[in-house]
Amino acid sequence: MADRYDPHAIEPKWQARWEADKLYRAPDDDPRPKWYELAMFPYPSGDLHTGHWYHYSGADAHARYMRMQGYNVLYPMGFDAFGLPAENAAIKHGADPAAWTKTNIENFRRQFKMMGSSFDWDREVVTSDPDYYKWTQWWFLQLYNRGLAYRAAAAANWCPGCQTVLANEQVVGGRCERSDDVVERRFLTQWFFRLTAYADELLEFKGIEWPERIRAMQTNWIGRSEGALLRFPVEVDGAVEQLAVFTTRPDTVYGATFMVIAPEHALVDRITTPGQRDAVDAYREAASRQTEIERMSTEKEKTGVFTGGYATNPFNGARVPIWIADYVLVTYGTGAIMAVPAHDQRDFEFATKYALDAIPVFTHPDVDITRPLAAAFSDGLAMVNSGPFDGTPAAEAKARVTAHAEANGIGEGTVNYRVRDWLISRQRYWGAPIPMIHCPEHAIVPVPESDLPVRLPENVTFEPTGQSPLTLIDEWVNVPCPIDGGPARRETDTLDTFMCSSWYQMRYVDPHNPERPFSQALAHKWLPVDQYSGGADHAVMHLLYTRFFWKAARDMGLVEGDEPMLRLFNQGTLLGPDGQKMSKSRGNVVAPDGEVAKHGADAFRCQLMFVGPWDQGGPYNPTGMAGIVRWLHRAWSLVTDHVSFVTAPDSEGARDLRRATHKTIREVSEDAEQFRFNTLISRLMEHSSLMQRARDAGAVDRGAWKEALDATILMMAPLAPHIAEELWARAGNRYSVHVAPWPSFDPALARDEQVEVVLQVNGKVRDRLLLPAEATEADAREAALASPRVQEWLQGKEIRRFIYVPGKLLNLVVS
Repeated sequence: MADRYDPHAIEPKWQARWEADKLYRAPDDDPRPKWYELAMFPYPSGDLHTGHWYHYSGADAHARYMRMQGYNVLYPMGFDAFGLPAENAAIKHGADPAAWTKTNIENFRRQFKMMGSSFDWDREVVTSDPDYYKWTQWWFLQLYNRGLAYRAAAAANWCPGCQTVLANEQVVGGRCERSDDVVERRFLTQWFFRLTAYADELLEFKGIEWPERIRAMQTNWIGRSEGALLRFPVEVDGAVEQLAVFTTRPDTVYGATFMVIAPEHALVDRITTPGQRDAVDAYREAASRQTEIERMSTEKEKTGVFTGGYATNPFNGARVPIWIADYVLVTYGTGAIMAVPAHDQRDFEFATKYALDAIPVFTHPDVDITRPLAAAFSDGLAMVNSGPFDGTPAAEAKARVTAHAEANGIGEGTVNYRVRDWLISRQRYWGAPIPMIHCPEHAIVPVPESDLPVRLPENVTFEPTGQSPLTLIDEWVNVPCPIDGGPARRETDTLDTFMCSSWYQMRYVDPHNPERPFSQALAHKWLPVDQYSGGADHAVMHLLYTRFFWKAARDMGLVEGDEPMLRLFNQGTLLGPDGQKMSKSRGNVVAPDGEVAKHGADAFRCQLMFVGPWDQGGPYNPTGMAGIVRWLHRAWSLVTDHVSFVTAPDSEGARDLRRATHKTIREVSEDAEQFRFNTLISRLMEHSSLMQRARDAGAVDRGAWKEALDATILMMAPLAPHIAEELWARAGNRYSVHVAPWPSFDPALARDEQVEVVLQVNGKVRDRLLLPAEATEADAREAALASPRVQEWLQGKEIRRFIYVPGKLLNLVVS
């Protein structure tokens, strides 16, 4: 009797062999065409969870498939190692962030290798290693030297109890998660990258295959709006200043009955009258306790307070009261808006609540503008109540009003963006120090490149308040000025961890270069990334930031092309068996190590890929594991069980087996290209069952069986790499299956013998017919007209035309 499939015996064996042989190393001098496959690297938080396995199993399968297609595949892995969780662990448990991170990375490596991943570990990067963040700091200096990095005031979450800035994740219900103090919004001087310099180019997605929803999310996030910047004079302290507002509707300026500025706007203190001071101060205090998300919520009732100040409408000289309201953000646009209640529903509701006027400035066929409005209306026919513009058709209104503003120096046409520059300062310890020095004599001075990296001090003490230790270490903070050696202080902010991940794909091509971030020769060879994968939740942060970073690097002459990743696939979300997001509190977490201990890594990989469409995810179904295990045992038996052979290549059985094999190769190849792993596994299950039936039915043609067996093992290899390697060796083939060529198919043999053609009458399905694959349109028409079900719908009707989609559909248009 043949030996049984035992994953716990074969998986460690092959993992050790692959590592010893460096089977998955991508040589830089390999003459084969390159393929750069990259999966988003993880944050080493403790253990690889099932969601990690779901992502990396699919990405690994595709990388293996491309390797078998004859490419020199670069498939690296590293760790996004800086970040808040390590710092929180240090504060909570007294752990050293570096040691905590190192322990977690070692565990991740163990689990990745247990998974059977085909990473080139020689190229590993760890973003918290000085050899890596030296170059992260170098990138900061390049951006600074080109005017793409700057300092400015920005709102931050401030805990008065801890006396420190909090990340959004540390604010729970408006309170500090550690001290329970009410969190305030304060303006601090912080560092930014000028993302908006590339806003227009970031709206273009030429030459890349990215999911439409990612493109739409980035487009909406950037939020390009064409309009006008209008200036309203405001009397302040006896002088006249200009209050600038951006509007997409300059044609409604005559209907502006009030202005709204952000509570944090610089004008608030100066225009607020004594009688309104208490109300304004109380409102600003309340607004400071809200996050921007809370303030912008469409479900939140709009509130505001009159400042007592007025602006002057530059078009008609009308006095316009100035209010403050929390739904206007100082960080968006100019921090001020003109409110037109007649033509904006939000403004209408605000005006109704506070008894402010609503003046329509357009006619509308369905609205009586001589009576009080019941609601705002956005569009109209022609301008009214607009002085010299009365009668102007709506289609010409924006251009004419904007031209008037420009001619009279009271405004100009412009483009505004919803996206803001990238705030990259973090008032934390566990991150790459920003390489800048503050000098009393020379202001801000970059750290010389020869002095990089600016290393994080080690063995620091964390205060219970969470205040960054960097601010407390005098010997680290106090340094000589690089210009004259005078006393100066280091920047104590660290870099946003998204900066580390914005260029990591570049470092992988030359990860051990001590002289530069990467050699341009290797960048030319490997970049850009051919296939990227990861979660769609990174759409408007990492995926946007890395595109910005790449374009800046291109303009520095460091990389070629306009985009960093040519093709992007997003995996869906893997849910618990109950259909809910996995969490310990729900008790629905599936632990990978436990599943591997029971069934083996190959079975767990395949079970995850069999959950459903990879880009959609779905609930993990533990009962489905039995089917996967049966399939793997069946595949094992195809090699190890006895087969009776004959030499009969022209027999019907041999022809059927060969047709099934070539059709499976064709379909599986299409599935592998598109990450359709669930249907790919289903096809392999079906084919292995067919082979089992052919074997059990009697003698099988030796050539057809060998072809089918080798093809089956080769197609299994990307999904279940360990068992495929073992079966490949037992079938008498040369090591390794993972560098063997992907099986090819004969189109004539792979062609469907029959196709199902849907028959429609006036677009409604009336029948389905099986026709020979080579059937012509004439054949399909003849079959349709002979169908009794179709005939029922043709009684008393005349066929006007036929619409034929070859091999799929025939629609009869009748009347």
